[in-house]
Amino acid sequence: MGKIFYIMGKSAAGKDKIYSRLIGNQELSLKKLILYTTRPIRDGEKNGREYFFTDDRKLAELESQGLVIEKREYHTVHGLWTYFTADDGQADLEKSDYLGIGTLESFVKMREYYGEEAVIPVYIQVETGERLTRALAREKTQDHPKYAEMCRRFLADEEDFSEENIYRAGIRKRFENENLDICVEEIVKYIKSVQ
Repeated sequence: MGKIFYIMGKSAAGKDKIYSRLIGNQELSLKKLILYTTRPIRDGEKNGREYFFTDDRKLAELESQGLVIEKREYHTVHGLWTYFTADDGQADLEKSDYLGIGTLESFVKMREYYGEEAVIPVYIQVETGERLTRALAREKTQDHPKYAEMCRRFLADEEDFSEENIYRAGIRKRFENENLDICVEEIVKYIKSVQ
């Protein structure tokens, strides 16, 4: 039976870089589990790589077909953005292992849907001041920086990823991303031990 290794952590913890390194690791043979979002595409992103960028009409269509596993709505400074996972045929746990990325809330829903044995948490953490520094540096590279949204995400994560919520979700192992190479190496070892 295949597994879904599910990366999560607060904003600017390095999840996207870690995801890219893991998905590119030939030894792990992980396939992408791509989530959907109604938020605008950011500079440097590509539809179908980071997310499937969609709209409310497509979300409603998938919901009406009973294919939405979980969804999260965020009231941002730019309007309502929805992130969701759909059972759209991407994941065949009889054939492969997958790599997903999302929030603590989405992890819990995925585990409820696919089963506790199938969805394995990979929780990334970074010291708070370092995360803020990274978030600001990333936002400065955008053609149209959205600093207010960056701050909203940062503060929301403090609540969403509280120690109580992490514990309640059954996450006991964490990976510290002080050094990207070392962090990825530790995660690779962990995934191999579970596969």
